[in-house]
Amino acid sequence: MPQATTPAQRAPMLTAAFLTVAMAATVGSALAFQYIGGYIPCKLCYEQRIPYYVGAPLMLLAVLAAVFKLPAWITRALLIVGGLLMVYGLYLGVFHSGVEWGWWPGPTDCTNVAGPVDTGGNGVLDALDKFVPPSCDKAALRILGLSLAGWNAIASVILAAIAFRGAFKRV
Repeated sequence: MPQATTPAQRAPMLTAAFLTVAMAATVGSALAFQYIGGYIPCKLCYEQRIPYYVGAPLMLLAVLAAVFKLPAWITRALLIVGGLLMVYGLYLGVFHSGVEWGWWPGPTDCTNVAGPVDTGGNGVLDALDKFVPPSCDKAALRILGLSLAGWNAIASVILAAIAFRGAFKRV
């Protein structure tokens, strides 16, 4: 007969499951803005996705660790790593937002400077989006006054808080 899951085992598992879905949804929305909405990401936008690309599968591992009843410290350690990834995501979002607001300079290789473009027989306008990335200091879209980088910072701080709470909460 299988053992019943205790609240102490269930809470980190549910936290990790929530974080798996939330991280995947966050990066999925960025991909939707890119591929459905037509917003071309800059270099810093791509970098902001990395914590989610690593974090979502890591949180899935945390879920599996809890489901297979591995020692609780493994699930908690994975939640801590997920929280640290989101803290890094917060840093990236704040940094990119600061670049967009002109509070500090962005990377020197993140500008709208274009070299010669081979259009491959297509028109120049068709080639622009493909070959010339947008500048990091211009927000492509603002929602309620915040750029997508700003919203990423908010999502990152919330997800970090949830991950740390799930890792350190005593049930």
